[in-house]
Amino acid sequence: MIMGLTGGIASGKSTVSAMFVDKGARLVDADVIAREVMLPGHPVLAAAVQQFGEDILLPDGTLNRARLGEIVFNDSEARQKLNDLTHPAIRREIKNRMYALEQEDPQRLTLVDIPLLYESELDNLFEEITVVYVPRELQLARLMERSGLTLQQAEGRLQAQMDIELKRSRANYVIDNSRDPAYAKQQVDVLWDRLGLL
Repeated sequence: MIMGLTGGIASGKSTVSAMFVDKGARLVDADVIAREVMLPGHPVLAAAVQQFGEDILLPDGTLNRARLGEIVFNDSEARQKLNDLTHPAIRREIKNRMYALEQEDPQRLTLVDIPLLYESELDNLFEEITVVYVPRELQLARLMERSGLTLQQAEGRLQAQMDIELKRSRANYVIDNSRDPAYAKQQVDVLWDRLGLL
C-alpha cells in the first residue's frame, strides 16, 4: 500500500514519518531526493547554477542553500523557475522508488513524504493522503525557532505554500501534531490499526 504524507513547513512531517517507519513502513522522502538532485555533478544543480548564477555555490562546489533560499522565497517568478528545474527530476525519482518498494512488498506500507504534495499536483498518485497538521500560529513560532527566522521571513515561507487549513480539508487522514510527540504517536497507532497494517 502506498500513502502520501504532507503538511506545512515546520508541522513535524519528519517526526510523524519516523513514527510510521518505527511501526514497519518504508519511507520515500522527497526532501532527501530534492537534496540529491542538488549535489555536485547532478545535471539539476548545473542547470540551477546556469539559471541563478555561481553565487548559489559554496567554495567547495556544493549548494549554498541559504543563498538560494533568499532568492526564491522572496520572488515567486524565481521560485517557479527553480521548481521547473527541480520538480520533474524529483517527481521521476519519487515514482521510481515508491513503485519499486510497492512491487517488492505490496502488503507493507510505503509512505511518501512530499512537503509540496498538493502544490505540485501529486495528489493523484495516491489513494490515501495523510496531512500532519499544526495551526498556522504554531507553524510560524516553530519555524522561527527552528530556523532562526524573523516573523517576516517565516511569513514569506508560509506564503510560498498552500494554506495548512486547506491541506487539512483535502486529506483522507489528519495527524494533529500541535501537542507533544506522544499525542501524535497515539494518532499514528490508531491510523495504523485502521488501515489494517501489520
